[in-house]
Amino acid sequence: MARLAQLKLSMTFTVLLVAIIFSIFLGIIMALFSLPLIYAVFGTIIFILIQYLVGPEIVKWSTGLRYLRQGENPWLEATVKELAQKSGIPSPRLAVVPDPTPNAFVFGKSRGGATLAVHEGLLKELDQAEIRGVIGHELGHVKHRDFMVMTALSALPLLAYLIARGTFEVAIFSGARTRKKEGGGVGAALLAAASISYVVYIVSLLCVMRLSRLREHYADAYSAYVTGSPRELESALTKITYGLSLAPTPPHGARALFIGDPALAKQECRGIIQRKTEYDLDKDGVLDEKELEIAMEKEAKSTWIKINTSFATHPPTYKRILLLREIDNEMASGKFSSSRIYAKI
Repeated sequence: MARLAQLKLSMTFTVLLVAIIFSIFLGIIMALFSLPLIYAVFGTIIFILIQYLVGPEIVKWSTGLRYLRQGENPWLEATVKELAQKSGIPSPRLAVVPDPTPNAFVFGKSRGGATLAVHEGLLKELDQAEIRGVIGHELGHVKHRDFMVMTALSALPLLAYLIARGTFEVAIFSGARTRKKEGGGVGAALLAAASISYVVYIVSLLCVMRLSRLREHYADAYSAYVTGSPRELESALTKITYGLSLAPTPPHGARALFIGDPALAKQECRGIIQRKTEYDLDKDGVLDEKELEIAMEKEAKSTWIKINTSFATHPPTYKRILLLREIDNEMASGKFSSSRIYAKI
Protein backbone atom coordinates (compact mmCIF):
# COMPACT_ATOMS: atom_id res chain seq x y z
CA MET A 1 0.00 0.00 0.00
CA ALA A 2 2.77 2.38 -0.94
CA ARG A 3 0.34 4.83 -2.48
CA LEU A 4 -1.56 5.06 0.81
CA ALA A 5 1.57 6.65 2.25
CA GLN A 6 1.27 9.28 -0.49
CA LEU A 7 -2.28 10.04 0.66
CA LYS A 8 -1.00 10.53 4.19
CA LEU A 9 1.85 12.69 2.87
CA SER A 10 -0.56 14.78 0.80
CA MET A 11 -2.84 15.15 3.81
CA THR A 12 0.07 16.18 6.04
CA PHE A 13 1.36 18.64 3.43
CA THR A 14 -2.10 20.20 3.01
CA VAL A 15 -2.58 20.53 6.77
CA LEU A 16 0.85 22.12 7.18
CA LEU A 17 0.35 24.45 4.20
CA VAL A 18 -3.05 25.62 5.41
CA ALA A 19 -1.69 25.96 8.97
CA ILE A 20 1.25 28.09 7.78
CA ILE A 21 -1.00 30.29 5.63
CA PHE A 22 -3.40 30.67 8.49
CA SER A 23 -0.64 31.45 10.99
CA ILE A 24 0.72 34.23 8.77
CA PHE A 25 -2.83 35.46 8.27
CA LEU A 26 -3.52 35.60 12.01
CA GLY A 27 -0.23 37.39 12.60
CA ILE A 28 -1.10 40.10 10.06
CA ILE A 29 -4.65 40.53 11.38
CA MET A 30 -3.47 40.84 14.99
CA ALA A 31 -0.73 43.29 13.93
CA LEU A 32 -3.29 45.48 12.16
CA PHE A 33 -5.20 45.88 15.41
CA SER A 34 -2.19 45.73 17.77
CA LEU A 35 -3.51 42.66 19.59
CA PRO A 36 -1.58 39.68 21.05
CA LEU A 37 -1.32 36.74 18.64
CA ILE A 38 -2.14 34.25 21.39
CA TYR A 39 -5.76 35.44 21.39
CA ALA A 40 -6.15 34.52 17.72
CA VAL A 41 -4.41 31.14 18.14
CA PHE A 42 -6.56 30.24 21.12
CA GLY A 43 -9.72 31.36 19.35
CA THR A 44 -8.86 29.31 16.22
CA ILE A 45 -8.26 26.15 18.27
CA ILE A 46 -11.59 26.62 20.06
CA PHE A 47 -13.36 27.15 16.71
CA ILE A 48 -11.90 23.95 15.23
CA LEU A 49 -12.84 21.94 18.33
CA ILE A 50 -16.38 23.29 18.27
CA GLN A 51 -16.81 22.38 14.57
CA TYR A 52 -15.32 18.93 15.18
CA LEU A 53 -17.61 18.22 18.14
CA VAL A 54 -20.78 19.92 16.93
CA GLY A 55 -20.43 19.07 13.21
CA PRO A 56 -21.83 15.50 13.45
CA GLU A 57 -24.85 16.73 15.38
CA ILE A 58 -25.52 19.39 12.74
CA VAL A 59 -25.34 16.71 10.02
CA LYS A 60 -27.87 14.56 11.89
CA TRP A 61 -30.26 17.47 12.34
CA SER A 62 -29.93 18.94 8.84
CA THR A 63 -30.34 15.65 6.95
CA GLY A 64 -33.20 14.33 9.08
CA LEU A 65 -31.66 10.86 9.11
CA ARG A 66 -33.15 7.96 11.03
CA TYR A 67 -31.05 5.18 12.52
CA LEU A 68 -32.02 1.68 11.45
CA ARG A 69 -33.34 -0.75 14.03
CA GLN A 70 -31.55 -4.07 14.21
CA GLY A 71 -33.03 -6.47 11.67
CA GLU A 72 -34.84 -3.71 9.76
CA ASN A 73 -32.74 -4.20 6.62
CA PRO A 74 -30.94 -7.57 6.99
CA TRP A 75 -29.18 -7.43 3.61
CA LEU A 76 -27.75 -3.94 4.18
CA GLU A 77 -26.67 -4.81 7.72
CA ALA A 78 -25.01 -8.05 6.60
CA THR A 79 -23.23 -6.37 3.66
CA VAL A 80 -21.84 -3.54 5.79
CA LYS A 81 -20.74 -6.01 8.47
CA GLU A 82 -19.03 -8.25 5.91
CA LEU A 83 -17.11 -5.44 4.20
CA ALA A 84 -16.23 -3.77 7.52
CA GLN A 85 -14.76 -7.03 8.82
CA LYS A 86 -12.75 -7.42 5.62
CA SER A 87 -11.54 -3.83 6.06
CA GLY A 88 -10.52 -4.42 9.66
CA ILE A 89 -12.63 -1.53 10.97
CA PRO A 90 -15.59 -1.31 13.37
CA SER A 91 -18.94 -1.68 11.65
CA PRO A 92 -20.53 1.80 11.51
CA ARG A 93 -24.06 2.55 12.65
CA LEU A 94 -26.57 2.54 9.80
CA ALA A 95 -29.04 5.30 9.06
CA VAL A 96 -31.49 6.17 6.30
CA VAL A 97 -32.12 9.71 5.05
CA PRO A 98 -35.66 10.44 3.77
CA ASP A 99 -34.40 11.89 0.49
CA PRO A 100 -35.37 10.61 -3.00
CA THR A 101 -31.97 11.42 -4.52
CA PRO A 102 -29.37 8.62 -4.75
CA ASN A 103 -26.58 9.44 -2.30
CA ALA A 104 -24.69 8.21 0.77
CA PHE A 105 -22.16 9.52 3.28
CA VAL A 106 -20.30 8.79 6.51
CA PHE A 107 -19.70 11.10 9.44
CA GLY A 108 -18.69 11.03 13.09
CA LYS A 109 -15.99 11.95 15.58
CA SER A 110 -14.04 8.68 15.31
CA ARG A 111 -13.87 5.44 13.33
CA GLY A 112 -15.52 3.60 16.21
CA GLY A 113 -18.39 6.08 16.35
CA ALA A 114 -18.93 6.53 12.61
CA THR A 115 -22.37 6.53 10.99
CA LEU A 116 -23.01 5.35 7.43
CA ALA A 117 -26.15 7.00 6.07
CA VAL A 118 -27.84 6.10 2.80
CA HIS A 119 -30.59 8.02 1.04
CA GLU A 120 -33.89 6.29 0.34
CA GLY A 121 -33.29 7.19 -3.31
CA LEU A 122 -30.07 5.16 -3.32
CA LEU A 123 -31.83 2.05 -2.01
CA LYS A 124 -34.62 2.50 -4.57
CA GLU A 125 -32.68 3.40 -7.74
CA LEU A 126 -29.58 1.18 -7.41
CA ASP A 127 -29.44 -2.61 -7.39
CA GLN A 128 -27.72 -4.55 -4.61
CA ALA A 129 -24.43 -4.92 -6.47
CA GLU A 130 -24.25 -1.16 -7.03
CA ILE A 131 -25.17 -0.41 -3.41
CA ARG A 132 -22.41 -2.78 -2.36
CA GLY A 133 -19.95 -0.70 -4.39
CA VAL A 134 -21.18 2.47 -2.67
CA ILE A 135 -20.81 0.85 0.75
CA GLY A 136 -17.24 -0.12 -0.14
CA HIS A 137 -16.52 3.51 -1.06
CA GLU A 138 -17.95 4.84 2.21
CA LEU A 139 -16.04 2.27 4.26
CA GLY A 140 -12.94 3.48 2.43
CA HIS A 141 -13.59 6.92 3.94
CA VAL A 142 -13.88 5.30 7.37
CA LYS A 143 -10.69 3.29 6.79
CA HIS A 144 -8.80 6.46 5.79
CA ARG A 145 -10.45 8.63 8.51
CA ASP A 146 -11.44 11.11 5.79
CA PHE A 147 -14.51 12.50 7.53
CA MET A 148 -12.48 13.34 10.65
CA VAL A 149 -9.68 15.06 8.72
CA MET A 150 -11.97 17.03 6.42
CA THR A 151 -14.26 18.18 9.25
CA ALA A 152 -11.34 19.66 11.18
CA LEU A 153 -9.47 21.04 8.16
CA SER A 154 -12.51 22.70 6.57
CA ALA A 155 -12.92 24.80 9.72
CA LEU A 156 -10.03 27.07 8.68
CA PRO A 157 -11.45 28.33 5.34
CA LEU A 158 -14.79 28.76 7.07
CA LEU A 159 -13.21 30.84 9.83
CA ALA A 160 -11.37 33.00 7.28
CA TYR A 161 -14.64 33.56 5.42
CA LEU A 162 -16.49 34.54 8.60
CA ILE A 163 -13.69 36.98 9.49
CA ALA A 164 -13.80 38.45 5.97
CA ARG A 165 -17.57 38.94 6.07
CA GLY A 166 -17.56 40.28 9.61
CA THR A 167 -14.70 42.77 9.18
CA PHE A 168 -16.08 44.00 5.85
CA GLU A 169 -19.50 44.75 7.31
CA VAL A 170 -17.97 46.42 10.37
CA ALA A 171 -15.66 48.43 8.07
CA ILE A 172 -18.60 49.76 6.09
CA PHE A 173 -20.44 50.67 9.27
CA SER A 174 -17.44 52.25 11.02
CA GLY A 175 -16.36 54.04 7.84
CA ALA A 176 -19.62 55.93 7.69
CA ARG A 177 -19.23 57.04 11.32
CA THR A 178 -15.52 57.93 11.30
CA ARG A 179 -15.27 59.59 7.90
CA LYS A 180 -15.91 63.02 9.36
CA LYS A 181 -14.10 62.53 12.67
CA GLU A 182 -10.91 60.51 12.05
CA GLY A 183 -10.60 60.23 8.31
CA GLY A 184 -11.72 56.61 8.33
CA GLY A 185 -8.49 55.11 9.75
CA VAL A 186 -10.29 52.31 11.57
CA GLY A 187 -12.42 51.60 8.53
CA ALA A 188 -9.30 51.35 6.34
CA ALA A 189 -7.71 48.83 8.73
CA LEU A 190 -10.89 46.77 8.75
CA LEU A 191 -11.11 46.81 4.95
CA ALA A 192 -7.49 45.64 4.77
CA ALA A 193 -8.28 42.84 7.21
CA ALA A 194 -11.36 41.86 5.18
CA SER A 195 -9.36 41.78 1.93
CA ILE A 196 -6.58 39.66 3.44
CA SER A 197 -9.14 37.34 5.04
CA TYR A 198 -10.90 36.77 1.73
CA VAL A 199 -7.64 35.95 -0.06
CA VAL A 200 -6.75 33.48 2.71
CA TYR A 201 -10.24 31.98 2.41
CA ILE A 202 -9.81 31.35 -1.33
CA VAL A 203 -6.27 29.93 -1.05
CA SER A 204 -7.05 27.67 1.92
CA LEU A 205 -10.31 26.52 0.29
CA LEU A 206 -8.44 25.50 -2.87
CA CYS A 207 -6.03 23.44 -0.75
CA VAL A 208 -8.85 21.73 1.14
CA MET A 209 -10.84 21.03 -2.03
CA ARG A 210 -7.82 19.46 -3.71
CA LEU A 211 -7.36 17.11 -0.78
CA SER A 212 -11.09 16.32 -0.79
CA ARG A 213 -10.99 15.31 -4.47
CA LEU A 214 -7.91 13.15 -3.89
CA ARG A 215 -9.57 11.35 -1.00
CA GLU A 216 -12.57 10.52 -3.22
CA HIS A 217 -10.24 8.74 -5.66
CA TYR A 218 -8.71 6.75 -2.80
CA ALA A 219 -12.16 5.76 -1.52
CA ASP A 220 -13.16 4.68 -5.06
CA ALA A 221 -10.02 2.54 -5.36
CA TYR A 222 -10.66 1.02 -1.95
CA SER A 223 -14.20 0.08 -2.97
CA ALA A 224 -12.82 -1.73 -6.00
CA TYR A 225 -10.51 -3.71 -3.74
CA VAL A 226 -12.87 -4.54 -0.88
CA THR A 227 -15.78 -5.56 -3.15
CA GLY A 228 -13.57 -7.20 -5.77
CA SER A 229 -15.63 -5.60 -8.54
CA PRO A 230 -14.85 -2.04 -9.71
CA ARG A 231 -17.79 -2.13 -12.11
CA GLU A 232 -20.23 -2.18 -9.19
CA LEU A 233 -19.16 1.31 -8.17
CA GLU A 234 -18.71 2.45 -11.78
CA SER A 235 -22.34 1.67 -12.56
CA ALA A 236 -23.43 3.23 -9.26
CA LEU A 237 -21.59 6.49 -9.96
CA THR A 238 -23.28 6.80 -13.35
CA LYS A 239 -26.74 6.40 -11.81
CA ILE A 240 -25.89 8.68 -8.87
CA THR A 241 -24.63 11.47 -11.14
CA TYR A 242 -27.68 11.25 -13.37
CA GLY A 243 -30.08 11.09 -10.43
CA LEU A 244 -28.45 14.03 -8.64
CA SER A 245 -28.53 16.12 -11.82
CA LEU A 246 -32.35 15.90 -11.70
CA ALA A 247 -32.62 16.85 -8.03
CA PRO A 248 -34.99 19.84 -7.63
CA THR A 249 -33.67 20.79 -4.19
CA PRO A 250 -30.52 22.90 -3.70
CA PRO A 251 -27.29 21.05 -2.72
CA HIS A 252 -26.88 20.27 0.98
CA GLY A 253 -24.37 22.38 2.90
CA ALA A 254 -22.38 19.28 3.88
CA ARG A 255 -22.19 17.90 0.34
CA ALA A 256 -18.43 17.32 0.68
CA LEU A 257 -19.34 14.29 2.81
CA PHE A 258 -21.50 12.67 0.10
CA ILE A 259 -20.38 10.16 -2.51
CA GLY A 260 -21.81 12.49 -5.18
CA ASP A 261 -22.07 16.28 -5.26
CA PRO A 262 -25.43 17.46 -6.68
CA ALA A 263 -23.93 20.78 -7.85
CA LEU A 264 -21.17 19.03 -9.81
CA ALA A 265 -23.62 16.46 -11.19
CA LYS A 266 -25.88 19.19 -12.53
CA GLN A 267 -22.90 20.93 -14.12
CA GLU A 268 -21.65 17.74 -15.77
CA CYS A 269 -25.03 16.71 -17.17
CA ARG A 270 -26.00 20.23 -18.24
CA GLY A 271 -23.08 20.46 -20.65
CA ILE A 272 -23.82 17.04 -22.14
CA ILE A 273 -27.53 17.79 -22.60
CA GLN A 274 -26.76 21.12 -24.29
CA ARG A 275 -24.60 19.27 -26.83
CA LYS A 276 -26.69 16.12 -27.03
CA THR A 277 -26.93 16.16 -30.82
CA GLU A 278 -23.13 16.34 -31.06
CA TYR A 279 -22.66 13.30 -28.80
CA ASP A 280 -25.58 11.27 -30.23
CA LEU A 281 -23.42 9.50 -32.84
CA ASP A 282 -26.10 7.12 -34.14
CA LYS A 283 -28.74 9.91 -34.14
CA ASP A 284 -31.33 7.79 -32.38
CA GLY A 285 -32.19 10.54 -29.89
CA VAL A 286 -30.72 8.61 -26.94
CA LEU A 287 -27.20 8.62 -25.52
CA ASP A 288 -26.18 5.02 -24.95
CA GLU A 289 -23.39 3.98 -22.55
CA LYS A 290 -20.60 4.37 -25.13
CA GLU A 291 -21.85 7.76 -26.33
CA LEU A 292 -22.22 8.97 -22.75
CA GLU A 293 -18.68 7.81 -21.99
CA ILE A 294 -17.32 9.79 -24.96
CA ALA A 295 -19.38 12.84 -23.95
CA MET A 296 -18.12 12.75 -20.35
CA GLU A 297 -14.53 12.38 -21.54
CA LYS A 298 -14.80 15.42 -23.81
CA GLU A 299 -16.60 17.49 -21.16
CA ALA A 300 -13.90 16.63 -18.62
CA LYS A 301 -11.26 18.13 -20.95
CA SER A 302 -13.07 21.47 -21.14
CA THR A 303 -10.98 24.35 -19.79
CA TRP A 304 -14.03 25.81 -18.05
CA ILE A 305 -14.76 22.46 -16.39
CA LYS A 306 -11.16 22.20 -15.21
CA ILE A 307 -11.33 25.67 -13.65
CA ASN A 308 -14.63 24.92 -11.92
CA THR A 309 -13.31 21.58 -10.69
CA SER A 310 -10.64 23.43 -8.69
CA PHE A 311 -13.42 24.55 -6.36
CA ALA A 312 -15.21 21.17 -6.38
CA THR A 313 -15.25 18.69 -3.53
CA HIS A 314 -15.36 15.73 -5.94
CA PRO A 315 -13.48 14.78 -9.12
CA PRO A 316 -15.46 14.71 -12.41
CA THR A 317 -17.44 11.48 -12.70
CA TYR A 318 -15.62 10.44 -15.87
CA LYS A 319 -12.23 10.57 -14.13
CA ARG A 320 -13.59 8.41 -11.35
CA ILE A 321 -14.97 5.90 -13.84
CA LEU A 322 -11.70 5.89 -15.77
CA LEU A 323 -9.78 5.02 -12.58
CA LEU A 324 -12.17 2.17 -11.82
CA ARG A 325 -11.84 0.79 -15.36
CA GLU A 326 -8.05 0.82 -15.11
CA ILE A 327 -8.30 -1.14 -11.86
CA ASP A 328 -10.82 -3.53 -13.46
CA ASN A 329 -8.43 -4.19 -16.36
CA GLU A 330 -5.61 -4.91 -13.94
CA MET A 331 -7.83 -7.31 -11.98
CA ALA A 332 -8.76 -9.09 -15.20
CA SER A 333 -5.08 -9.48 -16.09
CA GLY A 334 -4.40 -11.22 -12.79
CA LYS A 335 -1.75 -8.69 -11.75
CA PHE A 336 -3.83 -6.95 -9.11
CA SER A 337 -2.95 -7.51 -5.44
CA SER A 338 -3.63 -5.85 -2.09
CA SER A 339 -0.34 -3.98 -2.43
CA ARG A 340 -1.62 -2.28 -5.59
CA ILE A 341 -4.95 -0.95 -4.31
CA TYR A 342 -3.96 2.68 -4.96
CA ALA A 343 -1.42 2.12 -7.75
CA LYS A 344 -3.62 3.69 -10.47
CA ILE A 345 -4.32 6.96 -8.63
